Amino acid sequence: MLDLSRLRALHAVSVHGSVAGAASALGYTASAVSQQITKLERETRTTLLERRGRGVALTEEALHLASTAQRLLAIVEQAETTLEERRGLPTGRLSIGAFASAARGLLPGVLAGLERAHPALDVRLTEVDPHLSVDLVAKGVIDLAVAHDWDIAPLPAPQGVAQAVIGDDRCDLLVPAGHPFAGRRAVRREDLAQERWVCQPPGTVCHDWLVRTLRAAGCEPDIRHQAEENHTQLALVAAGLGVAMVPRLGRGPLPPGVVAVRLDPVPVRRLYALWRARAARRPAITAAVEALRERGAEAGLS
Repeated sequence: MLDLSRLRALHAVSVHGSVAGAASALGYTASAVSQQITKLERETRTTLLERRGRGVALTEEALHLASTAQRLLAIVEQAETTLEERRGLPTGRLSIGAFASAARGLLPGVLAGLERAHPALDVRLTEVDPHLSVDLVAKGVIDLAVAHDWDIAPLPAPQGVAQAVIGDDRCDLLVPAGHPFAGRRAVRREDLAQERWVCQPPGTVCHDWLVRTLRAAGCEPDIRHQAEENHTQLALVAAGLGVAMVPRLGRGPLPPGVVAVRLDPVPVRRLYALWRARAARRPAITAAVEALRERGAEAGLS
């Protein structure tokens, strides 16, 4: 008999491409995931992972087994959903993936509220880029994702993934206190052509949005500094090294030397909760989505 937890570990490695990524998604240590894979290799008498430089690659046999594991996990999920629905109470493990500012601005209150209201529910949070989270939901690696899109870059939801709107998060232009824009009530996108920018690295949703937005306004952005964290971006702006467009959710108070200026039109990103449609009846999903929408309203998401 193949052990389901070991198949789950192999499936996670196939999705994330590394033992460390699988461990982060599953809430285990990398050592624990490696042990699961080693035991599965003994059970199947098959080599499943091969060393490739500093990482690992799945063998052909492992890829076949991971594909089978995905189908088995879907069957198990359906059985668990049915049992939980019959009980009528949120129970079991619920894995949530959220992008950084949502993990900071929404999830602490949501997780604490779910823990108080549903003590039999084991909720686990992983910080995930929105580009990746939808696919992780579709493949069954996480149960629920909090993702976002922008007004000019809609979020694609693949077949079998359901979604609900949490709310809209507005974005401000942040400039150094001595910047010419600091005293203005609003700035048009067409006025931004000569600015030096601080933003997230390429491949992230926010970076792609900034480039698309400015190009649509006839500007090619001069991106001088790249930083993942909003707080790092704020520090760079405060030092006079550039301007940034930063959403309000999870931003916190602005540091000294940074001024927020309204952009015209105001950039808006829409936040979504996404989950597998086959798990829609699961009480844990229903409770989590409701908590996200309530917390979103409290955080000022319209």
